[in-house]
Amino acid sequence: MAQFGFENDIQSILKLDMPLTNAPMARWQRKASSSNSSASSGLSPGKSVNVPPSSSKTPSKTPGKNKKQTPSKMGGDRYIPTRNSKQMDVASFLLSKGNEPVDTNNATGTLETQKAWSMCLNGFNIEDAKILHIGGKPLNAPEGYQNNLKVLYSQGATPASVKKTRYISSTPDRILDAPELRNDFYLNLLDWSSRNVLAVALHNSVYLLDAAQGDVTLLMTLEREEDYICSLSWTKEGTYLAIGTSDCKIQLWDVYNQKRLRSMSSHTSRVVSLSWNDHVLSSGSRSGHIHHHDVRVADHHIATLTGHSQEVCGLQWSPDGRYLASGGNDNMVYVWPRVQEGTASQAVHSWSEHQGAVKALAWCQWQPNILASGGGTSDRHIRIWNVNSGSCISSLDTQSQISSLVFAPNYKELVSAHGYAHNNVVIWKYPSLTRVAELTGHEDRVLSLILSPDCSTVATVAGDETIRLWKSFEMDPAKKAKEGMVKSTRSVINQSIR
Repeated sequence: MAQFGFENDIQSILKLDMPLTNAPMARWQRKASSSNSSASSGLSPGKSVNVPPSSSKTPSKTPGKNKKQTPSKMGGDRYIPTRNSKQMDVASFLLSKGNEPVDTNNATGTLETQKAWSMCLNGFNIEDAKILHIGGKPLNAPEGYQNNLKVLYSQGATPASVKKTRYISSTPDRILDAPELRNDFYLNLLDWSSRNVLAVALHNSVYLLDAAQGDVTLLMTLEREEDYICSLSWTKEGTYLAIGTSDCKIQLWDVYNQKRLRSMSSHTSRVVSLSWNDHVLSSGSRSGHIHHHDVRVADHHIATLTGHSQEVCGLQWSPDGRYLASGGNDNMVYVWPRVQEGTASQAVHSWSEHQGAVKALAWCQWQPNILASGGGTSDRHIRIWNVNSGSCISSLDTQSQISSLVFAPNYKELVSAHGYAHNNVVIWKYPSLTRVAELTGHEDRVLSLILSPDCSTVATVAGDETIRLWKSFEMDPAKKAKEGMVKSTRSVINQSIR
């Protein structure tokens, strides 16, 4: 018994429940005494009652710290939270018990039983007494509950927070046969009109496909079997079609009346590229010359551009009609100014960075000063040019021959058609030129690529004698409606200005 009494004495000595008599005065006691003294002195006779509040507060600046101030209130110190002593004891017990091995065989009772015992013994759930409680998934909100603060009650992403990704089908929407198609890299045998009619040249004949109805019509056939079609180009209105042939001529056809309007001769070799700028038709030939034709007058040949030393296989007018871009088999890219009758035009820019034939040329619709060009088998690079500064903005090695380029404005992307060695179509994000999707299916090199008038579909023609329609750029209906409203607003503004 004496031993137990001795231990009880030791425990009572070690406890700190009683205040220390010889210890220095606590800070809160000093603050309280100072505030009491200042209050009593403020009410003494002969002293002013209007005592400034700062006299009873903690000094505004702590020595050595100039940025932060210690918040305080009159008659008190910083707020220090207090905890229930029972919960602290239970939490200490749980922490010490957590280090012990758990015996699963002797587990007695379920969670409900443990909760009931805890409520009876402690008056609260023992789970609430844990100092650090790490749970699993957050609890879900009650059904029908709406919180204005938008607090997340679950880890699952809400539909609004999920970013929608565009689905691009890897299979074509339609596949059409193109028998007797000439597998010639330098020819431009496909074009799509603003009235949704697709023109394709098969050897010495031109066929028209109504993309909406699916009807196919034979427009014309050359008289001589040995001659063949080299290039096609629709007017902006989509009613007339220019046809370049191997016998150095350009024919102009009224499509809806199926009538040839005129035949123009000025070149000395086959006409492999065509491009319209209002009433002026520009043509490029194997001789390296570019001719401008005013189709309204009898003497149609109004200007000649000389710069290329070999075949001009790429020709594109900018959307605003200010510049004409030309690419040739001499690996050169030229940018020419607007047509001026009777004057010799000099090239605005000439770039020789490509190491292969440049047939692929495309102007950016939403940035008219941006030109994209693609090189042949020896080059395989896509290069983006700024015609205002004359500099190359970016360059990308595609590891494949580039036969055609087109900008897709619906998602601000660049589409490229390739020959050896991949024979595919690639969609690139502009201006980062990161790969978005790859369209495969052609069994031979892709010769030409053209965009539909609504910019939702691309048509490709390849050496495997097939035409494939890829519906890869359909817009989201909500986005389409929004852009439609913006366009209608702009048209109203333009009318009011005029």
